[in-house]
Amino acid sequence: MTTSTATRNRTVDRIQRDRLGRWLRGAGWTFIWLGGLTLGFVVHQLWITTWFAEQNQAALGEERVEYFAAAEVTEVFVEPDGTILEPGEEPAAPDQEFGSSDVGSLPATLSIEAPPEEHEAFALIRIPKIERLQEGWNVVAGVSVSDLKNGAGHMPATPLPGQPGNSVISGHRTTYGAPFHELDTLEAGDRIEVETAIGLHVYEVRAFEIVRPTDVWVTEPREGAWLTLTTCHPKFSARERLVVFAELVEGPNLDAVRALS
Repeated sequence: MTTSTATRNRTVDRIQRDRLGRWLRGAGWTFIWLGGLTLGFVVHQLWITTWFAEQNQAALGEERVEYFAAAEVTEVFVEPDGTILEPGEEPAAPDQEFGSSDVGSLPATLSIEAPPEEHEAFALIRIPKIERLQEGWNVVAGVSVSDLKNGAGHMPATPLPGQPGNSVISGHRTTYGAPFHELDTLEAGDRIEVETAIGLHVYEVRAFEIVRPTDVWVTEPREGAWLTLTTCHPKFSARERLVVFAELVEGPNLDAVRALS
């Protein structure tokens, strides 16, 4: 091999090594940037969104207190046979001959709360077993993306908490405060408290379901007064929904609900 040929081969080898080095450095920096962006996204989703949601809770709390003071509440009577009287209509006088002192034979009072405005904070949900919910989390009217960024969201097509039927509340599990992060730790008999303008409503957990997002039957009406909580399942995935069903056991409307059942 001549000197010129050896020199040319060394030059070609050096050029190829330089190209390979540049490619490896470029690939390395690309992966570093991708890793940084991924880490930043995770930090934003898990911590920064939670920080903003917790800050928003203070403002929502003030809005809820104002709503409590201004909420329109109507009281109607429910006869022992389940008949709901019109607002202002008085029940028939009890029959003294057959023992009107029996609570089951007396009409019950049903307090009906006017629906809140869309996106308005109108309730507070507390779950004593879950530490992050022991002080409560504000509930807003609506389940849009913006609603769930601020608080738990009540599905407007369902009754308000404390009313007869099936009241549905949804919440995030891993972002924006993750109010329902530990919903899977609840057990049958655990208490769930919801405070609205008409008082405190206490529910007890009765059942759980893992369903598909399209299984809307969980929001359908139910006899009695129920609270249905929904959140994503499993954690860090929206593939399924974890659903908790709880039944009203205490509250200002309990007697009326029982008369209607």
